[in-house]
This record gives sequence, C-alpha cells and structure tokens, in this order.
Amino acid sequence: HVQLVESGGGSVQAGESRRLSCVTSGYTSTTSCVAWVRQAPGKQREGVVSIDRDGRATYADSVKGRFTISMDANTLYLQMNSLTPEDSAIYYCVAAPRYSTSCVEPLRTVWNYWGQGTQVTVS
Repeated sequence: HVQLVESGGGSVQAGESRRLSCVTSGYTSTTSCVAWVRQAPGKQREGVVSIDRDGRATYADSVKGRFTISMDANTLYLQMNSLTPEDSAIYYCVAAPRYSTSCVEPLRTVWNYWGQGTQVTVS
C-alpha cells in the first residue's frame, strides 16, 4: 500500500519559486508511477506533471519550462519557478500501480493513491 505525505506549500509572491515535497512509503519505481495533480477553487483537477512506466515525464503546457519533477530516495519533489496567480491551487502527490492506465496516459487525474494535498497561494 502506497502512502504519500506532501509538504512545502504556502503563500508566495508572483515570480517567486517554491519546492513541494512528497514523502512516499510503499512506493518503488518498478511497481508504481507518480505524478503531481492540482485543483484550484471552482476548477477541475489538472494534471501538472506525470511520470509514466518508462520513466518519462510529461508536463502540462501551463507549467512547461517552469516546473520540474524529481525524486530522491523516497521523496518526490516539484520545483516550481516563476509562479503566477494562476498556479494557486491545492497540489496533490499521487501514485498508481505500474499496470494502471495512469502509468501509460500522461496527465490523467484518476489515480489510486493520493496525499492530503498542500496549498500553494500566489499573489
């Protein structure tokens, strides 16, 4: 069973950077894949970046060139640069078994495992 705990959210000014962290347990790259999903008030969930079963990262057009996903040991990171108010949302770290559709089709918003979310507010 995969468990995910995010941290690093907060309030920032437009143009600033923020790094989100997600400590994982029960996850291995050979059995699961991971992603970041966000949801802003009144908007649908949006896939921010996902890593498929072959280890390829796909970024949403809205964050391409500004956000970077990385992983170190059991922690997943999302480095967010040049933040804008449109990036304000609750950010979720998510995961799914490697055989799932989410590990094949990029930027899906249907995942098996979700963290509790961390709020990012850009003003």
